[in-house]
Order: sequence, then structure tokens, then C-alpha cells
Amino acid sequence: MIDRYTRPEMGAVWSDENRYRKWLDVELAVCEAWAGLERIPADALQRIKDKAAFSVTRIEEIERVVKHDVIAFLESVGEHVGEDARYIHLGLTSYDVVDTALSLLLKESLEKTVRDLASLKTILKEQAIRYKKTVMMGRTHGVHAEPITFGVKLLVWHEEIGRHEVRLHRALETISVGRISGSVGTYIHLDPRVEEWALRRLGLSPAKVSTQVLQRDRHAEVLSTLALLGASLDKFATELRHLQKTEVLELEEPFTQGQKGSSSMPHKKNPVRAERISGLSRILRGNLLVALENIPLWHERDISHSSAERIIFPDSFILSDYLISEMTDIIRHWVVNEDRMRANIEATKGLVFSQRVLLALTDKNVSRAEAYEIVQRSSLRVWREGISLRDLLLADEDVLAVLSPQEIAACFTLEAYLEKVDFIFERIFGHES
Repeated sequence: MIDRYTRPEMGAVWSDENRYRKWLDVELAVCEAWAGLERIPADALQRIKDKAAFSVTRIEEIERVVKHDVIAFLESVGEHVGEDARYIHLGLTSYDVVDTALSLLLKESLEKTVRDLASLKTILKEQAIRYKKTVMMGRTHGVHAEPITFGVKLLVWHEEIGRHEVRLHRALETISVGRISGSVGTYIHLDPRVEEWALRRLGLSPAKVSTQVLQRDRHAEVLSTLALLGASLDKFATELRHLQKTEVLELEEPFTQGQKGSSSMPHKKNPVRAERISGLSRILRGNLLVALENIPLWHERDISHSSAERIIFPDSFILSDYLISEMTDIIRHWVVNEDRMRANIEATKGLVFSQRVLLALTDKNVSRAEAYEIVQRSSLRVWREGISLRDLLLADEDVLAVLSPQEIAACFTLEAYLEKVDFIFERIFGHES
């Protein structure tokens, strides 16, 4: 992963040091289980636990010769443990260690992602409540529709992040399993009690059945969760980018002291951070495709998934961590141009109130089709001639035959668009909003 996107905490989870530490945790848990079944002498277990260690540099040195990372790891550990190393890896195959340790790494990463996402959800709640009654233009197909509030827009995002929290917890449950069942998953050289004992010690549950590996639909579910999360962050970033267009300019990502927007145009303030989020989220979606391709392995296992997983898991979690952090910071410090929001509502000279006029006419027993025709013909003139819809309606005999000038004016107020906002917020936050 590119260093500039690696935050220290998540990067440390996927470091070689932590990966081998998880391997050692699995090996020691298995030794404890065997000692509990009296296959390993108690004094030997204590010596193993006291001496067990490894050197990343030494593992790499050995691996260059043996071309097998687990064997290199075991040799490095054995150099520290000495004679009692014969009890380490007893009855195991490599992926008893590697896959179980991978579950520990994924679990650790998911738990951190859950914590980070909670921070994003909190700032969204704060901003949604702050801008609860800040009226802005609602757009469908990119075209002015009817007024909404900026708070309601952010409330949609808040609830979307809440669904991702549920997905992350579900992915945690799915991946919190291990396997210590031997070369093809049939416990030929193991006692199933070793698996139960060791995995309980590691905070995992045994897969009820496995081959030489855990089945990769579990891992694809984890990557699917991250890809979905990335897609939502892309969605938020895309909305920000639209709202920062010069012609709109309702919202701006932070522009810090000394920042430059263009090498040639000093006036530029570009939404570069939001664009970066959109770009990097595509990598998460691409990594999901690789995870899906890893599901069909030959027979009880092949190794085609292994090399790809060494890339997609660290990269996806480090990227997710970065994207969540970036989006949280952007939202915390962005610039909300409320005056511009109000000006953009007024830009189309009352067209956004057309449905209120339509409904006012139907309330006076005008057929919907006729009412639509009356309002549309004036609306099209607004587009062509730039005259306000209200003025055109006040000069329209068909409208005046049904609605008084006061009733027409009542259709062109924003207060009505705020009437149900409290209801929407209370449905989510109760009365605390």
C-alpha cells in the first residue's frame, strides 16, 4: 500500500511483525491445548512459553532458502526455543496456523474499523442536527426539484453509516472462526479437543467443517462489507463535489492555510480530497472482485488465493481506514454556504413551488390533468423568459378564477417544507434532536 495512505494504527495491524505474532499466538494456544491433554509435558510448555520468539529478519533470511514462509517462521522460533521446539506445530498443517491467524488479523482490523466508523457517525449526527432547518435545494436528475434541508441530507448519510455498522458486526461474526483440523480438515493427526481449546483461548469459534482452509466466502463477505462502505463514502464525496461546483457552491471541503489549488490558476479551490476518496474507493470495489474469484479453489485447497490475499486484505483495510478518517475530517471542517443555498432556491424564480400550486388548484376541484397543464405552461415560460412563476400565475385568468392572490402567495413560502423535518429527526434520534 502507498505509504501516504497508511495510518500508523491500521498499518501496524498488517505489519510482518504483527502477522508473525499472530502465528505464534496460534502455535502457543495449540501447545497449551496439547499440554492440557498431556501430550506435551507441563514443564516443556512453560519453557516454550518463556522462550518463544522470532525475528522477522531471520525469517526472511531462511525463507530465501526454503521458499516456504511457515517453515521459515518455525525455524526462527525453534532457534529461540531449542529442543522443546519439537512440540511446536504438533499435528498441524501450515494453514491451521495461517488461516486461523488471518482470522485474528481480520477481526482486529474490523474492530478498529467499527470504532472509526462510530466517529464518522457521531460527526454526521452533530452536523445533521446543526443544519436541521437549513433549507437548500433538493435535486433529482441533477435538476432543481423541491426544497429540503441540509440536515435531512446528512441524516440520510448518518443512517447509511448505521447500516454499515450492522454489516461490519455481521462480518466480524462471520470471520471470527478458525480451523485446527489438519491437512485436509479431517483431524487425522489431531484431537478435535485441541481445536476447541486453542480457538477458545484465541477468542474464535471452530469452523464446523473445513478443508485445508477456511472457505473463502467468509473472506469475500468481509471485503464486500468494505466495498459497500467505500461506495457510500464515494457517494458522499461525489455529492460534495457536485455542491462545490462554481455554479452551485453550497458546500466546500476544507481549504487550509497555504494550500494551492492549481499550478497555473491562483483562484482555484478544487475538491481534491473528495476526488481522492472517489478514486480510492474504486480500489475497494476492485479488491472485492478478487475476493470473489478466490472462492472457487481446487478440491480441498490450492494456493491461488494466497498471493492475492497478501495484497487485498492489507490494502483494503488500510484504504478503508484512511477513507473513513478523511471523510470524518472533511465533514468536521467543511464550509457550509447557507446564503448560497438560499440563493440557489431563488435562482429558478419560483419554479420549485410548482407542485404546491398544482395541489392548491386540485384542492379547488380542478382536475389534476388540467391543473398540471395550467402550471406547466407558466413554468415553461419561466424557463424561456425569466419571469417569475408567481408573477405569471397572478396574470393567468385560469388561475385567478380559482385562487385568490393571497392563496397564490401562500404557495411560495419555504415554511411548509420544514413542517415534517422534526418528525423525520425524531424517528431516528427521538426527542434529543
